[in-house]
Amino acid sequence: MLLVVDANALFAASIKGGPSGEILFSEKFEFVTPEFIFKEFEKHKDELIGKSHCSSKEFDILFSVLLECVKSVPLEELRDFRAHAESVSPDPKDVPYFALAMKLDCPVWSNDKKLKEQSWVKVFSTEELLGLI
Repeated sequence: MLLVVDANALFAASIKGGPSGEILFSEKFEFVTPEFIFKEFEKHKDELIGKSHCSSKEFDILFSVLLECVKSVPLEELRDFRAHAESVSPDPKDVPYFALAMKLDCPVWSNDKKLKEQSWVKVFSTEELLGLI
């Protein structure tokens, strides 16, 4: 199943592992995300290292694994879906995820309950995805 993964779910998978990591490395799912997420990872590298209690080298390895597991899509490719995503998304910060989900006609993986307040894009929580494994 193809899923758009939001930043919080991806951060949780990389910091905590556990159920989120199990989903991220499951063969049942294929992940895509807007390209800016990886810039956010780099921007918050020190914070993520602190929360995950890993070394800088371990973080770099994890980051390279994420780059292999999660395909990034340039924001320019979402242009045609942005207006509709803006009208649907309960939070302006989530517009790129909705635009990508609309472009690819697939659900979003997020634990943000607000995102389920609309009916255009299916949103799965970590718990719901675990039930599909």
